[in-house]
Amino acid sequence: MTQSRTVKFYPHAKFTLPIIFSSLIVVFLLPAYGQTQTGLKKIRLALPTKTVSFLAFYVAHHKGFYKDEGVELEPIIMQPALASTAVLTGDIDYNGAVTGVIGAAVRDRPMKAVLFTVARPLQYLMSKKEIKEPRELKGKKIAGSSPGGTVTFLTVLVLKRLGLDPERDVSLNPMGGTGASRLAALESGVVDAVILESPDNIAAQQRGFHELIFFGDLIEFPQNGFGTSEKKIRENPDEILKMVRATLRGLMFIWDKKNHDQVLEIIMKEMRPINAAMAKESLGQVMRVITKDGSVKLESIQVLIDLVRENTKVTRPVPVGQVTDFSFLEKAQRELGLR
Repeated sequence: MTQSRTVKFYPHAKFTLPIIFSSLIVVFLLPAYGQTQTGLKKIRLALPTKTVSFLAFYVAHHKGFYKDEGVELEPIIMQPALASTAVLTGDIDYNGAVTGVIGAAVRDRPMKAVLFTVARPLQYLMSKKEIKEPRELKGKKIAGSSPGGTVTFLTVLVLKRLGLDPERDVSLNPMGGTGASRLAALESGVVDAVILESPDNIAAQQRGFHELIFFGDLIEFPQNGFGTSEKKIRENPDEILKMVRATLRGLMFIWDKKNHDQVLEIIMKEMRPINAAMAKESLGQVMRVITKDGSVKLESIQVLIDLVRENTKVTRPVPVGQVTDFSFLEKAQRELGLR
């Protein structure tokens, strides 16, 4: 049996990218990479946060699927837009927030998404317990994600679909930091509602707050997976195929119910300090949104593209094929018997 591996984050390692980080960005970088003593190639994957929506990566890591491909995976917590810049400079290999990849590609930066692990947003609008209906948000303060972040854009879209004007009816305050920090803002009364991912939404419910909206019920929108630079696609296609194949094996492992006890153990290790009950609920929630084979509907990708275009004032049309490359996914699917 493959020994379980815990994803490690190194907060003090040197990073060479010459960018001034804002106070809202927290980056945990790892040592310089290359070939390890075991002969594995170190690959840096940027993730925007540590939540259960990235479960496919954690499972593939713990079960040794990346190592099976000769890869020593190094996850790094990094804001999606910054991660895309780091991918283009070569300081990071892959951006796990495909919203950041597609956002960069829409703005004519040479990047493409190659795989999707989540088909719908796993975000929840949690409110004070006295707010029972979405219409009761009128005149209230809502804490979104980082300024200009995709979750903030999504919140605007959700509010509009609920018949609320995000500029007049509510005060939407983009807020950086973790889900725990946004939950703390809700507890302190600074805001009336917050956007949280699993398992932070479960913690909020346990503290008496109310789940108003599950974003995935209203929007089909691919958030997670990974993408890379067109340069890497041209120069290192074998590496990309290995990354795609290992991540797909992670998805396949999650979908096999006989593996769920092992998946729950991984959730508890990576999402500490949650208990078994919270882990089980988180798994049930993520099963509502993860893909089975790394594919999503093309029209849902177009929703993301158009959302980015609207918020970045890009007027020209951008087709799905301009921001994606599914050749690696299709090949890996065939090799793994998924198509």
